[in-house]
Amino acid sequence: MGARSSRITAQNNRSDGHLLEYFRKSFVRGGGGTNASPGFGPPQGLTATGGVISDYADGPTVYRAHIFTSLGTFNVTGLSASLPNNVEYLVVAGGGGGSARHGGGGGGGGLLVSPGFPGIPTSQNQGTTITVPASVPAPYSITVGAGGAGGVGPDTNTTPSAIGSQGNPSSFGPVSTTGGGYGASFLPNPPGAHPGGPGGSGGGGGHTSTSVFGVGGPATNYPGPTQQGYPGGAGGPGVPSHGAGGGGGAGEVGQNSVSPQTGGRGGAGLTLYIAAPPTQPAPENSYAGGGGGGGDNGGAGSPIGGGGAGKGGPYPGTSGISGTYATGGGGGGARTIGAGSGGAGGSGIVVVRYQIGQLTAAAKATGGAISYYNNKTIHTFTSTGTFTAPGTFSETVEYVVIGAGGGGGGTNGPSYVGGGGGGAGNYKTGTTPVSGPFAAPVSIGAGGGFGNGTYVAPVSVGSAGGTTTLGFPSPISSVGGAGGGHGASTGPSNTSGSGGGGGWPNQVGGPTSGAPFPGTIGATPPAGFAHAGGNAYNPNGGGGGGGGAGGAGSVGTGPSPNYGGGPGGFGIQLPSTFRNPASTVGAPGPTSPPVSGADTSGKYYVAGGGGAGLIQNLPGSAGVGGGAGGPYAGAGSGSSGPRTTPGGFALENTGSGGGGGVREYPSPDQGSPGGSGGSGIVLIAYPS
Repeated sequence: MGARSSRITAQNNRSDGHLLEYFRKSFVRGGGGTNASPGFGPPQGLTATGGVISDYADGPTVYRAHIFTSLGTFNVTGLSASLPNNVEYLVVAGGGGGSARHGGGGGGGGLLVSPGFPGIPTSQNQGTTITVPASVPAPYSITVGAGGAGGVGPDTNTTPSAIGSQGNPSSFGPVSTTGGGYGASFLPNPPGAHPGGPGGSGGGGGHTSTSVFGVGGPATNYPGPTQQGYPGGAGGPGVPSHGAGGGGGAGEVGQNSVSPQTGGRGGAGLTLYIAAPPTQPAPENSYAGGGGGGGDNGGAGSPIGGGGAGKGGPYPGTSGISGTYATGGGGGGARTIGAGSGGAGGSGIVVVRYQIGQLTAAAKATGGAISYYNNKTIHTFTSTGTFTAPGTFSETVEYVVIGAGGGGGGTNGPSYVGGGGGGAGNYKTGTTPVSGPFAAPVSIGAGGGFGNGTYVAPVSVGSAGGTTTLGFPSPISSVGGAGGGHGASTGPSNTSGSGGGGGWPNQVGGPTSGAPFPGTIGATPPAGFAHAGGNAYNPNGGGGGGGGAGGAGSVGTGPSPNYGGGPGGFGIQLPSTFRNPASTVGAPGPTSPPVSGADTSGKYYVAGGGGAGLIQNLPGSAGVGGGAGGPYAGAGSGSSGPRTTPGGFALENTGSGGGGGVREYPSPDQGSPGGSGGSGIVLIAYPS
């Protein structure tokens, strides 16, 4: 799973796929294995692995979707004898970042679907046909782009940091999409037309100081059947004063700045039912909307597709809203000069689906991405949704609830210390009996934002991850991990989330009220598992690693001969119930784990602490994420430099912390930002 921040990330598999009686009887062994009931055969479609698996019905046709929110492989290992061997796909790149100071909204990430996919005009957004070869295995590489960073406030009339950045590309085999364009800023000023950045969809044009309108950014291959989106809207001129333009979306041009001082609305994205059936609400299956333009009255984000809103408000400025993770939505632009920053773009998503059968019966429960493994039905929530059960439902369910990881710390400050790693989200697992009817809301925490590389406390401190909640009659909540410290702070704490790594001068890692991992995988106490962040080396050395659910963050090292950052704390392997070999929930981990109850697959690890940054140009190594020997559990590693290289972003839906930034030496007060934390996840299982 993976690559979404406080940007992020991104609604991901918004699937309330039907749980079919057919599959309860047919898929009871090995997630689509042997038949366990007379009269029902095994699934007839392709045999493939990778991503989070979602099985659902669209009319009488039953599909299996593989949903990727981070780097992975879709690997076809067997062909069908009775159903088509073709695959359909959706590839969405990361959205563009919005800018500060009357900044334009970021464009939606480029979007392509397989030719002929229903619900989209044939005159646009069409990729190439992918034909599965006659021989297997047939692996297809998957890349999921992170959203572009938002432009940073406070600003001056010359700073380039107020301008957002372009989103990153996504790909499925030979099909690749372009990241959304960045929104333009009023800066540098004067003069200039302040055009939005090019991308899959173009970024919104910036507000200008002249009579010239800020031009919206162009969209990839627009216009035409292979276009990936639409251009951004225009920013208004200085007289009368206007706002900035909205970013373009996959389904609509970004709107121009309208009345004086009002930003333009982001262009609408597209609603496509590929990860879930049409019974789901449209906003839960929509992608690549544009971010709203900033202004004294900010423009709205895209009506569909995850684009963030541009923000308006009183001086000294209000930050734009980030695009939703795993949608490719563009970030919103910020209002004006001051502390307000542009919103980050939402991370992208790749979905691949194929037919596996025909519907024969009704659902047992709905919610999340539904899969089947080892006589269990598993619901995987990587974004907000609802677990709904009828009155006939009465089961003892096993659950995993993980808060989002904290962002890594930035590094600027009065001493040479690398940024601390972000702490992992609180980790809870256990069993509980539940009976229907009920509709339990599920809320997935967003990863904490990274501390930036500008020494203005507290913005260089990483922010805490969001809380993840499973709303059973007795709700189960796991708070997010704390952000990492920067070059002038103690490691933060966030109650029962793992603590952030420390920075200079107090060098203490953040504490936690969570329970320590006892060394055996199993049910957690009510407080969940979490650990403290590591200390930084004082006075000059590496930052401390963020705490993980499986162990504390490590201490930074220094002085000579090693000025390295501390590794993040170890994560935890998911319970055996959720280790379906066909799925890639979680992230890589150790193949020889020193704990009881873990296997040697080196997969399914979550909730690792972010590694700390080092001091550039001095001996030492940055701290790896998720524990020594890693990186593990999808946690971000600390930056090794140069100072333009941020700490590593944690993978989405792992609850792991982001990596700390690098501290440049000998240049004073120069450093890089940290990396964003990974969003949380909820897993539910019960007998099929």
